[in-house]
Amino acid sequence: MKIPNSPIILDACCILNFYASDHFLEILLAINAQFYVTLVVQEKELQKLQKQKNNDNQEMNVLEIAIAQELLKVVDFESEEEAELFVNYAFQIDDGEAASCAIAVSRGWAIATDDRRAISFIKSEELSLEILSTLDLIKYWSEAANLDSLELREVLEVIRVEGRYVPHKSHPLHSWWETAINIS
Repeated sequence: MKIPNSPIILDACCILNFYASDHFLEILLAINAQFYVTLVVQEKELQKLQKQKNNDNQEMNVLEIAIAQELLKVVDFESEEEAELFVNYAFQIDDGEAASCAIAVSRGWAIATDDRRAISFIKSEELSLEILSTLDLIKYWSEAANLDSLELREVLEVIRVEGRYVPHKSHPLHSWWETAINIS
């Protein structure tokens, strides 16, 4: 799989899946791209991860570390055009996806999302966005990190259970997921 040369804006679902994997920082480090998250998503997800942090008694959660190390940069709307796109998109999809799409469209960035409604919206509106998914990025990372089949299975299993993520049967990497997760 080829990672785009453009920056990649991560939607909430991908952030939660990477967090669930226990390899959030390693994934970002292994992929030669600059990752961004919208302020809308960061505020929403930081609250969820803050609750998780309190439950796990962690000093600092990995989302905060990724932001502090600039592996993940937080962006907000920089123009009226982006704000207007957000408002228009928010009628069709959730706020996090709408903010991510608005900024990605305006700036020509790729978007990483697993939200089927957002993906369907992007395609139906013929938005010129490169769409990546959790599986695209996990597969790339697993190959770059030379994970063996058991390590990969463990990561995917944790994403399935903790992230509550299972790719749709129509996902191009569904068979890869099935093969990897069923290794014993």
